[in-house]
Amino acid sequence: MKSVKLIAGISLAASILWIGGLGYTVNSQFFQQPDPPAKMITKTSDPKPVKQDGEYLVVGLGDSLTRGIGDGSGKGYVGYLMDHLRGKSEQKFQLSNLSISGQTSSGLDKQLKQAEIQRQISKADAIVMTIGGNDLFAGGQVMNDLSTKTVEQTRTAFIKRLGGIFKQIRTINPDATIFYIGLYNPFNDLSNRSVTSGIVREWNFYTANEAAKYKKTILVPTFDLFEQNVNDYLYSDKFHPNEEGYKLIGERLSSLIIFSEEGKKK
Repeated sequence: MKSVKLIAGISLAASILWIGGLGYTVNSQFFQQPDPPAKMITKTSDPKPVKQDGEYLVVGLGDSLTRGIGDGSGKGYVGYLMDHLRGKSEQKFQLSNLSISGQTSSGLDKQLKQAEIQRQISKADAIVMTIGGNDLFAGGQVMNDLSTKTVEQTRTAFIKRLGGIFKQIRTINPDATIFYIGLYNPFNDLSNRSVTSGIVREWNFYTANEAAKYKKTILVPTFDLFEQNVNDYLYSDKFHPNEEGYKLIGERLSSLIIFSEEGKKK
């Protein structure tokens, strides 16, 4: 009898542990929220300014592309950008990456209202950002309904929020150059690639027009980089860039930043 009770007790305890472990796994995989932005600002929680005298500060904003998801090295385009800048100039460069995976334009709009985020942006010499991919593709709403009406509604709402984002950044920092990374088409190898490419091209056209309304705000095109042999530059999720894809973006961006800075000196 005692052995039966002992076995029953062990079984019950094992069941509780299994259920608890399952609950933790499900929560961490599907329901866990991203870390608060303040934890992503630097590698430490040091409240002191990240920018030191004489340094050129690059601030990264936006979503998982600026976070570098898909690059096994963890660098992403901002990492390769910093490598290129440091290799081409004796200037000291510093990076503060404030991006959040899964970020949408509405999320970035809210993030920009945080005091610590504003403090870091105010010290930036250049701001690099990716935003819009999650607005257009997240959840597959647009991909499931490629009608002109749905796409236009999604795009119009985004452009309005993007304008608000540019205004906030310009209020916080009137002088830093903003480099907004345009969208590429990750679905270029699918049967409806002509439709999706058209949607992305129009999206980039409208975002470029919005960026042109604000001084020192430059749209950095990436559509052409991925249009040919897109799978060579995509991670296994067929959405984010892989290491080679991020390198292409980083190289293009570094050239624009160096050109921009040389223009200031003339």
